[in-house]
Amino acid sequence: MGQNRHGSATTTHAVRAALQRSQASLAALSEEFGINPKTVAKWRKRQTVEDQKSGPKEP
Repeated sequence: MGQNRHGSATTTHAVRAALQRSQASLAALSEEFGINPKTVAKWRKRQTVEDQKSGPKEP
């Protein structure tokens, strides 16, 4: 069983974990992984590598 990712996802759990562990700059990491620096900043700020729900908070 692999990860279920949505069509626009650019990172995996492994990449997210690497972003959180790394001490390199946002620019260096975005270049290395081929993603936007804002994406690197977002994953560094989060406590987990799991996607957050994007739907309504209350059904």
